[in-house]
Amino acid sequence: MTIFAAVLALVVGISLGLLGAGGSVLTVPIFVYVLGVEPKPAIAMSLGVVGATALVAVLSHLRGKFVSFRVAAIFGPAAMVGAYFGARLALYIPGRAQLIGFAVVLLISATLMIRNARRGPAESATAGVPHVDARVALLLVLQGLGVGVLTAIIGVGGGFIIVPALVLIAGLPMRVAVGTSLVIIALNALSGFAGYLGHTEIDWPLVGTFTALAAVGTVAGSFWSRRVPQARLKQLFAYLLIAVALYVLYHTLWLDPVSGSV
Repeated sequence: MTIFAAVLALVVGISLGLLGAGGSVLTVPIFVYVLGVEPKPAIAMSLGVVGATALVAVLSHLRGKFVSFRVAAIFGPAAMVGAYFGARLALYIPGRAQLIGFAVVLLISATLMIRNARRGPAESATAGVPHVDARVALLLVLQGLGVGVLTAIIGVGGGFIIVPALVLIAGLPMRVAVGTSLVIIALNALSGFAGYLGHTEIDWPLVGTFTALAAVGTVAGSFWSRRVPQARLKQLFAYLLIAVALYVLYHTLWLDPVSGSV
């Protein structure tokens, strides 16, 4: 692994620690365009990296009591089921189509992040965790299944979908939504990764090294998450997502319109 790739691995971890999201949306392009991994193995390996890294990031959020295990226990298992079967389905989808879907989801996520950041509810960081009734629980299960399938097919941990869902559907405060998202991402991504095992080639040394560096980044990200204004950070990161999405689409549709089909 090059020094540049190592620095990018740290950035992946910082993103997860800060926002409870962003790991896979950075890891997939790094594996494909920086490290030269084929799209399908890159997506599978990204899930393994992000799942393990999210577990490390959860520890810092636990110390601040920014995790709702009640909500995670509802959303997480549903996402795991969706991710496992989504991974098996993804084996029949061309790698190029997965990259295009990945870029489209990035653009949608960036738009949602910018809108959410502009609202910037100051009270969300300290509000109490609401009661989860049967209706909310059903919505979380359905959302979990959908996020899980999406996770496995295009290789995103789902944080940019999970965090808004936890805020809007479950009514969680923003910081609790971020911490809870990390628990769900870990379950979700590792389940999707398990669905690829035995069917896709995995570069285990690369996965191990990348994960270790990203885990270090999560420590810094979790520390800064309590000190950096979330609204401004989300806007800046959203613009980065747009740039990554446009690059992936340019490279896939313009520079390399034929290859990458498996």
